[in-house]
Amino acid sequence: QVQLVESGGGLVQVGGSLRLSCAVSGRTFSDYAMGWFRQAPGKEREFVAVVSWSGSRRIYADSVKGRFTISRDNAKNTVWLQMNSLKSEDTAVYYCAAASAVVTDSRAIRDWGQGTQVTVSS
Repeated sequence: QVQLVESGGGLVQVGGSLRLSCAVSGRTFSDYAMGWFRQAPGKEREFVAVVSWSGSRRIYADSVKGRFTISRDNAKNTVWLQMNSLKSEDTAVYYCAAASAVVTDSRAIRDWGQGTQVTVSS
């Protein structure tokens, strides 16, 4: 089993930026595709972004395309989510996720972090 620990969440104003980090331990980090999902109050968990094990393939949800960037460093066992031009609708708990393939369906995720709160205020 792999352990994932997110950090970097917080309160930011509309139009601001945040960078989320996810530190991974327990297994070979480069074996996994890594992703970010989010869950707002009263809503289902939704896909945000995913990156392949090599970093060569990235997929984004339409709602964040052009504003968010996912990246990883296999030497540091870390994946990041750079979030720019934040909107109030980006407010959610953000979860780091590990998967055996590049997936966008939360049901295919094998390991989850504990989540970090992102609040975008106007």
